[in-house]
Amino acid sequence: MEIDEDLKEFLVEGYEHLNQLEGDLVALEQSTSDAEVINRIYRHLHTIKGNSGFLGLEKLQGITHGGENLLSRLREAKIPVTPDITNALLEVIDAIRDHFESLETTGEESSRDRTALFNQLNALPVENEERIKDEESETQAESVGGHSHPDPSILYQDPNLNAAPNPQTSHSHSPSPITNSAIRVDVNLLDKLMNLVGELVLCRNQILEFANQQAVIAEHDDAFKSASGRLNLVTSELQEGVMKTRMQPIRTIWSKFPRVVRDLAVSLNKQVQLEMEGEETELDKTLIEAIANPLTHLVRNCLDHGLDTPDMRKAAGKSQVGRLLLRAYHESGHVNIEVSDDGKGIDLENLKQKALQQGIITPTQALHMTEQEALHLIFLPSFSTAETVTNISGRGVGMDVVRANIEKISGTIDVESRLGQGTIFKLKIPLTLAIIPTLIITSGGGRYAIPQVNLLELVRLDREQAEQRIEWFHGTPVYRLRGNLLPLVYLNQVLQLENNTGVQESSGIGKTSNAKKQSLIPEQEDETINIVVVQATEKPFGLVVDVINDTQEIVVKPLGKPLKSLACFAGATIMGDGKVVLILDVQGLAQKTLITSPEKEKALVNEDSQSVNSAAIPQQLLVFHAANQRRLAIPLSKVSRLEEFPRDRIEYLGDQEVIQYRQHIMPLIHLSAVLSNGDSGFQVRDRQSEISEDKQSVIVVSLQGDKQVGLVVDQVLDIVEQGINIKGVSPQKAILCSAVIQGKVTEIIDVNSLVEQSLSLTQPMLVEV
Repeated sequence: MEIDEDLKEFLVEGYEHLNQLEGDLVALEQSTSDAEVINRIYRHLHTIKGNSGFLGLEKLQGITHGGENLLSRLREAKIPVTPDITNALLEVIDAIRDHFESLETTGEESSRDRTALFNQLNALPVENEERIKDEESETQAESVGGHSHPDPSILYQDPNLNAAPNPQTSHSHSPSPITNSAIRVDVNLLDKLMNLVGELVLCRNQILEFANQQAVIAEHDDAFKSASGRLNLVTSELQEGVMKTRMQPIRTIWSKFPRVVRDLAVSLNKQVQLEMEGEETELDKTLIEAIANPLTHLVRNCLDHGLDTPDMRKAAGKSQVGRLLLRAYHESGHVNIEVSDDGKGIDLENLKQKALQQGIITPTQALHMTEQEALHLIFLPSFSTAETVTNISGRGVGMDVVRANIEKISGTIDVESRLGQGTIFKLKIPLTLAIIPTLIITSGGGRYAIPQVNLLELVRLDREQAEQRIEWFHGTPVYRLRGNLLPLVYLNQVLQLENNTGVQESSGIGKTSNAKKQSLIPEQEDETINIVVVQATEKPFGLVVDVINDTQEIVVKPLGKPLKSLACFAGATIMGDGKVVLILDVQGLAQKTLITSPEKEKALVNEDSQSVNSAAIPQQLLVFHAANQRRLAIPLSKVSRLEEFPRDRIEYLGDQEVIQYRQHIMPLIHLSAVLSNGDSGFQVRDRQSEISEDKQSVIVVSLQGDKQVGLVVDQVLDIVEQGINIKGVSPQKAILCSAVIQGKVTEIIDVNSLVEQSLSLTQPMLVEV
């Protein structure tokens, strides 16, 4: 319904006061002696009361009057701040918000019965003052006199009794500096201005296009080029200025979190300290509204699943008060938001077991999952680790919705966790959705735009590389990118354009046949295949296009009703030459081609995780000499760093060589000693042996968590990317197999077995200095 302009202005300002009030009340509960916070709460409540009286909202004025009188007792230090008083004041805030919502929807005040709240507001000062008097009489303390107070029984009078408002409390609230420095602009007006700026950007692009065409504009016509340059500058400045009018600080949604955290912590019997950094970080108003619910769910998730009770934290050697941090900052044209806790972290094995029990993954997938893949299980629909269903969690509905809502606004979400240390959720949100940077490509004779937020990398293959790296698997063309299977989507085929590549869909299952593979390879020697690697949810795929043009900032135009049902397109734009270019929806393309279907994901994961015994899968290896010039290799994914340490830095714990490395005591494993003794265990070289070199080459290998161990080698040779064709199996536990790499016999080290064999008695040394 249409509401009065004065009432609308009252509600806009009133909601701002309420958001500030909730945060201040929670802060007051944590710092009960902060007089400035009490005064600030009183001023906000008094402003709402004064404006209510001006508009004749008697019920609302009565509620604020009752809360104001309770605050008067706190300001005069006649009663202390207690949880009961904080709860009562928060209930006052809830009642005011209920009246605001009723006024906004019906134009009338809420008819809900507030008798219980009125009685509570009247009783609390009496109870607290009597308790203080009893304590003072028992301790014979000096009385704090000198103040006269109204009868506590009339702290609140029901407006139905037509009581006249107190003239001393009906004066208007003086505006704050923030109010003086800001104006409110109707969002509809801003939308209209944004559309005009969008049209101006299109005009700018057309002028620049003409200016760059030497056949149209004579080289000596400098005036036209100067004008086009000026138009470009003015348009960019106007675009930036109008966008700023839509920008709002993220504190507009963060202001409610102190109340959310406080109430949820009380219900869960937990102690939580909320910290917020970067509250001034700004982003578009529409995005602020879009991320409010996802952020709320993440905060609740951290409180419920992440943080433990005080007793459990104490038993784990932590502070009984948990820490919840909200952090926001700008980076590379995006807003990054982090929600982190210092709780128990995510148990990956527990995640896998829950997923197995619910039939979400197979045992093979669980065995070969990476840490990041296991963490992303929490974003799957219907997945939950809660043992029981509560009003907070346990139904498996939440994290998948969070990811879906973030992706709707072209954002991404990621999670990091360390067992026993905590969890961090990382969101990357574009500053605005109206004007976005894109990659312009050509396919089937037409141009298309891909949002840069979805781009990972660009790959160009010549004919020889395509023959080696591209094949068919389970009806899907795939490319082996750094040892991982990358599904390929041919844009010409998906959009049913002219098929320049000649690729045809195959339903065959198994390894590549010559006919299928040949259909993926360019016919001419000088032809190339252009692959745009994009991200769809947590699974990347390669989009094969004809030509990669350039990057350009475009104005997003919504599609008309007849085209909105097309899942492959997210919108359209007009280029500088006046032609329409469609914007590709990466997630829609993945769903249309079934790249994200469980069946294909399962097949690709199983193929990607096959052991080296089944195929010569290209992978990156670090090749080196050790153990009397034996040629050895280790998967590069296991290597953290290559280091050279002066020999005088090596120390000993018993017979074990160690070195102080990045605030840890890192044990050293001499491969020569381990491999020369077969399975007999670890032996150090003689300390008195002659040292011919000043430095020792060490391969730093990462273990589980942040633990590291150093492999002492003779010489690092090369990093190679090659398929492993197994030629034999070694009887030594530390050697996985032997293979021919770069034309030479090379032994592949089994890192886990090596560490288990060599450091079974030295694990206590893997501690922080």
